[in-house]
Amino acid sequence: MACDFFITVTASFKLLYVFVAMEVGSRRILHTNVTPHPTADWCVQQFRELLAFYHPYKFLIHDRDSIFSAAVDQAIRDCGVRVLKSPVRSPTANAYCERLIGTIRRDCLDYFIPLHERHLRKTVAEFAVHYNQGRPHSALGPGIPEPPVIVVPTGVGRHLLPDGYRVTSKPALGGLHHEYGLEKEAA
Repeated sequence: MACDFFITVTASFKLLYVFVAMEVGSRRILHTNVTPHPTADWCVQQFRELLAFYHPYKFLIHDRDSIFSAAVDQAIRDCGVRVLKSPVRSPTANAYCERLIGTIRRDCLDYFIPLHERHLRKTVAEFAVHYNQGRPHSALGPGIPEPPVIVVPTGVGRHLLPDGYRVTSKPALGGLHHEYGLEKEAA
């Protein structure tokens, strides 16, 4: 796993911090939350929510931000996860999470000005669903972190639709993005 914070500004110029945790291997967003004032106790609560039940995670990468205090690291270790801190002044050491944050900014927050904390929380949560279930990732060849369990028959050719199927489009983030799929045509 990897985690980090980034900031965004609301329409009323209020500064909000967004916490993001991801699974490195599958590129899946595991947890997001928003707060105006991150504290060590708030951060510990986020890890408790993330690691509350059985989890397969062995390592957590985070930077040396002061929010990740010794108490936060101890709470993470109490959940059975080893903490790996990125080296000092090495912004690329947590590259997977930094890339995710850039994607959230480019694909979502560059088009929205959040009105308040709740609006930002809802927007980031909706983007996480789109990111995990509908957005292809080139690093996954191109795959989706949580692919649908739909069995689609193969067509005659690589770029031809199978008989009896049509392409569907589902809007995500209020129509900012679209997710495409196949469904059976009505008989």
